[in-house]
Amino acid sequence: MSSLITNIQGYSIHDGPGIRTVVFLKGCGLECIWCSNPECIFPYPEIGFFKNLCTKCGQCASVCPNQAISAKVGQLPVTNREICCGCGACSAVCVQEARVLYGKAMKVDEVFESIKADQLFYQASGGGITVSGGEPLLQPKFVSELLRKCKEAGIHTCVETSGYAPESALRQVLPFTDYMLFDLKLLNSDLHRCYTGKPNELILNNAKIVTSSGLEVLFRMPLIPGINDDPQNIKETADFLHSLGGKTIGIQLMPYHELGKGKYESLDKLYRLAGLSTLEPEQVETVQEMFKARGISCTISR
Repeated sequence: MSSLITNIQGYSIHDGPGIRTVVFLKGCGLECIWCSNPECIFPYPEIGFFKNLCTKCGQCASVCPNQAISAKVGQLPVTNREICCGCGACSAVCVQEARVLYGKAMKVDEVFESIKADQLFYQASGGGITVSGGEPLLQPKFVSELLRKCKEAGIHTCVETSGYAPESALRQVLPFTDYMLFDLKLLNSDLHRCYTGKPNELILNNAKIVTSSGLEVLFRMPLIPGINDDPQNIKETADFLHSLGGKTIGIQLMPYHELGKGKYESLDKLYRLAGLSTLEPEQVETVQEMFKARGISCTISR
């Protein structure tokens, strides 16, 4: 059993408790316009090209089996993405790492061995593995098998999800999950569709299933200026969290940033939030206080 992996990132402190290894899977059912991992959206291999690293040697064009790359002396190579198959031959010969293969097929055991290498860090910090993406719940067989092996090895498990996945997939993964990071982006379904490409009814239903299961969950909101930082969305989100009851009335804000912009350029994709300013700390704290005023525990991801 294998899956396309874009990255296995060690020593992460922002994706669950303690020090964690984050496994990024490829493929997502949403296309959020603020997504900072555009390389994880589509479920097939892609080549990223970072022009600033290219030395114009032309090696990439010489090895491309589909002749998708054209290179002229002294000029940056040009890729025809319509015929690029994402095989990675060009990235394999690029010593400057200007070309990056997003989506390497890896088996469960291969990923597990990478995770085990960091086990000492988990034990010392209360950390573990976080499966992210993309949307990991779109690959429930792979994820549940990986998490099962981790739990058997005494490694704490976490799933980071948008919630946009079949209920059956969620229920398949839940028994092997110790902790869940669950995004709540917009409570208005029409606006959710406008900015992510899909409505949110499935997401909200899955949120109810997770909380009713008793699993420890942290809801998170990517805070995007002018899109979901308004009082109405804060009120609707707070009301929804209260409706879940139990220990779930809390949320973490993840302020908008532009760290993924370069990856859009490398994939020849339009960055639709170009020119959008990041929020000042005082603006983020204002939203935090709005949640607290409605009885919701609210933290900020730094």
